[in-house]
Amino acid sequence: MDDRRTAICEAVLDLAADGGNRAATHGAVDRGLDLPKGSTSYYYRTRSDLLRAAIEHLATRSRTAFDRAVPSTVDLEAAAEVMAAQLDLLLAERRRDALARYALAPDAAAEGLVEPLATCLFSTPLATGLLAELGAPQPGAAARDLISLLEGLLFDRLYGTRSIGGPAAGTPDSRADLRGPVHRHLLAACGDRTVDPAGRHGPH
Repeated sequence: MDDRRTAICEAVLDLAADGGNRAATHGAVDRGLDLPKGSTSYYYRTRSDLLRAAIEHLATRSRTAFDRAVPSTVDLEAAAEVMAAQLDLLLAERRRDALARYALAPDAAAEGLVEPLATCLFSTPLATGLLAELGAPQPGAAARDLISLLEGLLFDRLYGTRSIGGPAAGTPDSRADLRGPVHRHLLAACGDRTVDPAGRHGPH
C-alpha cells in the first residue's frame, strides 16, 4: 500500500473513532489530509471501496502487532500473557483502532463488509493453530470460544461493566485483569499442559 493510500486509510479510522461511522466520508478525508477535493474518490471510488480498504488496513495492523508479540516458544502461560497484552494494546496505544472498528459496524453491515470487519482484530485460524499447538483436544471449537471471549473482554473494557472503576489501560493491573479470564479459558480448553521447545506435549 503506497503512502497516500495508507494516509487515507488512517484518516478513515481517525474519523470513525472520533465521530462515528457517518463521519468517515470521502470529503472528510480530503479535508482532513488537506487534499484537493475528489482526491480520495480517485483512489477509492465508492464508500464501500473506502471502508473495505480501511478495514483491510486495520487487519494488517492487527496481524503485524500480533506477529511482533508472539514468542518463538509458546506455552499456555506465554499464550495468556500475549493475548492479555494484545487486548491491553487495543485499550491503550491502539484504542483508536478498537473504537473505529465498532464505529464502522453499521456501515460495514450495509456495505456487505461484515466478515472482513468481524475478523480484522482477531483471527480464528491463528487461534486454532495456537490451541492445537497447546494440545487442545478440540482446537477449532476452543478457538471460536476464545475469540468470543476476547471480543467480549474488549467490549466490556471499552463500554461495559469493566469500564467502570477498572484498572487504567496500559498498566500491569490492566493486563492482569485481562489475563485471568484468558488463562482460565486456556486451562479449560487444553488442560494443564504445555509445549516444550521440541514441540512435545506434556504435563505442566
